[in-house]
Amino acid sequence: MTHHPGILVLLFIVFSLILGAAVRHALKNTTIPYTITLLVMGLLMGFAGRSDFINNELYLLSETIHFISAIDPHLILFLFLPTLIFESAFSIETHLFRRTFNQIAILAVPGLILSTLLTAVLVKTLFPWDWSWPIALMFGALVSATDPVAVVALLKEMSSRKRLETLIEGESLLNDGTAIVIFTLFYGMLSVTNGGEFNLLNVIGEFSWVVSFGLFIGLVLGWLALVWIGKVFNDPMIEITLSIAVAYLVFYIAEHSFHVSGVVAVVTLAIIFASFGRTRISPEVAGFLHHFWEMMAHIANTLIFLLCGIIIAKTVRLDDPEAWLALGILYIGVLVIRAISVMTFMPILKRIGIGITKEKSIVLIWGGLRGAVALALALSVAQDDNFPKAIGDQILFLCAGIVVLTILINGGSFRWLLTRLGLNELPPAKQATVDKARKNVDTALSTMMAELKDNELMSYAQWDTIEQNLQINTDTTTNDDNPTQASDEDLNVAFKRRLLESERKQYWQQYNEGILSRQAVKILVAVVEEALDGEPVITPRPGLEKHWRFAKTLELWSQTPVVNALSHSITFNHLKLSYDIARGFLLAQQTLLDEMAQIAPDDTMLKQAQQQVAQNITTINNNIRQIREGFPNIVIQLETHVASRLLLNRKRKVIHQLAESGVLDRPEAERLTGEVEQQMQSLK
Repeated sequence: MTHHPGILVLLFIVFSLILGAAVRHALKNTTIPYTITLLVMGLLMGFAGRSDFINNELYLLSETIHFISAIDPHLILFLFLPTLIFESAFSIETHLFRRTFNQIAILAVPGLILSTLLTAVLVKTLFPWDWSWPIALMFGALVSATDPVAVVALLKEMSSRKRLETLIEGESLLNDGTAIVIFTLFYGMLSVTNGGEFNLLNVIGEFSWVVSFGLFIGLVLGWLALVWIGKVFNDPMIEITLSIAVAYLVFYIAEHSFHVSGVVAVVTLAIIFASFGRTRISPEVAGFLHHFWEMMAHIANTLIFLLCGIIIAKTVRLDDPEAWLALGILYIGVLVIRAISVMTFMPILKRIGIGITKEKSIVLIWGGLRGAVALALALSVAQDDNFPKAIGDQILFLCAGIVVLTILINGGSFRWLLTRLGLNELPPAKQATVDKARKNVDTALSTMMAELKDNELMSYAQWDTIEQNLQINTDTTTNDDNPTQASDEDLNVAFKRRLLESERKQYWQQYNEGILSRQAVKILVAVVEEALDGEPVITPRPGLEKHWRFAKTLELWSQTPVVNALSHSITFNHLKLSYDIARGFLLAQQTLLDEMAQIAPDDTMLKQAQQQVAQNITTINNNIRQIREGFPNIVIQLETHVASRLLLNRKRKVIHQLAESGVLDRPEAERLTGEVEQQMQSLK
């Protein structure tokens, strides 16, 4: 009995998700990477599909494996890449991405081109086959890109350094797009001419067009999607659906309609969503949207690594000694070439962006894994009837071998490498602030334990056992707040950086609660990120000063009747923004003043920071007073609006609490919440 292909696909998805859940559960308390385990299982399933027992006794499983192994490689690209690339770029911290962009661009474009050229030379020099230069260059592009599917998954499991993670993740996103573009150019040349002429100017021109127009498509469709989402108020079904649809639409239009880089288009779209889109997406939906895309990426990773393992084991020939020799040469070669590519640009990389150390460069080299994208491209070559079959099989074998070796060897030893280089832990100064926070947690737990011991209902609890099992340190009187022996300068920098990062989170929280407007939160976050760049600065904030200066100018204009009449709209809008910024800044500074003692390394640094924050508060209070005195009517309107929004937020929370406690049924709560959100929409 032959089953319908749709049934086989459904069975594969269901089986993969169940297997993925079981693997994730089994690996919960281990250091074994999830994706590597799935790849190994896929390989075992693929090899099992070759056995007579599976074919004869487990026909349904055999049929599913045979069907999946023959899947169209273009389907892999179109089905999985938009999800994986969008989620990876959407979750990236845009501030760090901007800071590291020059480094990322160097690694992803000239770095990959150098790797492509060196790989082509390696192929022509040491391989036992006589490939033409276009084939060698096409293969070089195919095998040189660090694959975002593999690298991002491993980094999220193992990396503890956000800057390093952003650098490698950003490079893997962009150089994947670069590799696909270069591969497509040479593959198209071979398809048309079967080894035709190589014209460098044509290649450069085509490359520039494919990348730039892919960027343009991502910008245009991203802007249109955000305009639509900006008109929606707190409707996760619409906002999340649009994000899915536009991610796939951008990739399809770029790749299929205009034959430009879909990867570049999707990365551009996701970066727009993560930056400008953060104030367009409803605050109530933003967290849900991130969790949804994380779930989508998890499902895609589960399916694609199993799929890759099955395809490699089921379709690759294993009986060619020359191919095995070439694979060994290629594996060593790609590691050496990756090292050459990174080290060639090290003098530049050390002086731009966030800089780079020797240890981080080693991580960049060893973390250059290859994955599903390279395999999909190799499959497209092997399944092309217009391409020589012998060469297509050789390319597929080598590519599949490199995918397996880099993921198993490099990926499997990645945690060990981070540990050996000392990059598996936080820097000493950051660790000191974590230690201080841990001490505060122990203090809070000790206080709670003392209260519980006096509770009659807890009189039989074994408190010694509880302290031991929960590892609660009840001795919080020690002054050893800096066990990592960081310098005072490093401690002060880390302390200020933590304060500024906390301040940034305060602004987003205020925006989510309706205290700050879209424009105000953008300006305040930009000012904090400017203060974070380089040496962190608590005060002064030059980025805010221009708003106060312009507000004072408007106050002088308002005293001139003719000018005041002509500029009323400009005056109102700017003062509204200035007052919004001032109030948000003041609330954030007051919160910092209350919380900084919990993470301050010592009393001297604490007092210094308190003085700087107090200076900010004094400055902002003077500006607020001037706006109130100069434009009392505008301030009345603004404060009335904010108070109304806060009360409506509180009303909605109370309704949710009543629904959770069972006082209100779900339909009743939804109806009341809908009424509140209609009032919020009218305020917006």
